[in-house]
Amino acid sequence: MKRVYVNEKWCLGCHLCEYYCAFAGTSESDMARALKGIKINPKIHIEEKDGISFAVSCRHCKTPLCVKGCITGALTINDGVITINSDRCVSCYTCILSCPYGAVSPSDDGAVQKCELCVKTAAGIPACVKGCPNNAIVFEERG
Repeated sequence: MKRVYVNEKWCLGCHLCEYYCAFAGTSESDMARALKGIKINPKIHIEEKDGISFAVSCRHCKTPLCVKGCITGALTINDGVITINSDRCVSCYTCILSCPYGAVSPSDDGAVQKCELCVKTAAGIPACVKGCPNNAIVFEERG
């Protein structure tokens, strides 16, 4: 299965992936109009440590602790992609505590959020990958 991978050697720490991720969740056709004046809450986050920048997003684990820990069944695996049913989420945040990568976070609507590889909004390539100016984020299958 294809997943999002990050090459920290190429990451500029520009945060554009965060903006493209936030933009992918809107129905607007213009990013500036969609994101102007709002605080974005992307499903991918740039972390910086010791001068190295890297993006943190869901790794869609084969045996995901977040899904196992979800008390309501709001997190499920569909074709290898871990998805969230916001209507079932009770915001207990067990999945946030369970994820060893810090890829699950609270959303603005009360449920949790995480990368779902843009399966609901884009065909083919996740928005963060398309928007990365340095090709530090790739969407590929690895052994």
